[in-house]
Amino acid sequence: MTATLPVSATPEDWTDRLLSQGYCIIPNALPPETIKALDRDLDPVFEATPLCQGRFYGERTKRFGSLLKRSRYASALVLHPGILAMVERVLGQACERIQLNVAQAIEIHPGEVRQLPHRDHDMWQGQKGAHEYLINVIWPLTPFTRENGATLIYPNSHGATGLAREHLGDPIGAACGPGAAICFLGSTAHGAGANMTGQPRRGVVIGYSLGWLKPYENQWLAYPPEIARAFPADLAALVGYAQHRPNLGNYEGQCPSILLQNEVPAHIGAIDALRPDQEAMLASFDDMQQA
Repeated sequence: MTATLPVSATPEDWTDRLLSQGYCIIPNALPPETIKALDRDLDPVFEATPLCQGRFYGERTKRFGSLLKRSRYASALVLHPGILAMVERVLGQACERIQLNVAQAIEIHPGEVRQLPHRDHDMWQGQKGAHEYLINVIWPLTPFTRENGATLIYPNSHGATGLAREHLGDPIGAACGPGAAICFLGSTAHGAGANMTGQPRRGVVIGYSLGWLKPYENQWLAYPPEIARAFPADLAALVGYAQHRPNLGNYEGQCPSILLQNEVPAHIGAIDALRPDQEAMLASFDDMQQA
């Protein structure tokens, strides 16, 4: 089954495709020039980063995160409006707000073998199948081909039905070029292909997850207040400077965005951050006490 849609396709169309088959590949999601500029900024980091250790990460593969402080172009990927609309629609059913789960660059070198097929939601130990935990978006920095290790995705392996399947079936190779966005659900089985060429292939993974989960990448260490203070408010919120009601992820009982102020009070008073249903329950309780 093809993952392509007409040029006029809307984020809603792509979301329907994502939910239907577990993945979609959006062509021309960003100008290739933006991707090339990002690749140039990351080039010295790729050069300096050692190869990974371990068969899952890949022993002929390089990985590093913290992309939002390595290149100003990374935010264009993270804040892509169409992608965010898709993520909000899918994940918003199970959380009040989404968060950035990972922003990682990956370079697969010649000789790297095929990665174990896996589902990214397995990093968390909750019950699976009732809702999605995350959505990943792979942005190629160099062309992805079946020969150089393009991500292998298993269509219809997602959700409760896909999880119940005994066999994954045959994968498709997510072959596409810079500017395209390879989107797949956390319950969709996938894995990097083997690089059988003489050149490395590069990509960036931008992942979003339910706001009440512990993220894969420790965003507060990647982007401490002195870094996040320069982010626009929506980006700062995505990397953790926001509460998930009720009161989750607070700092001294307040939204951690207080740490992005020029001056942070030495003593901070806690402030409720409750969902509307909890506010209603509290109001009802107060009424009963006064009756």
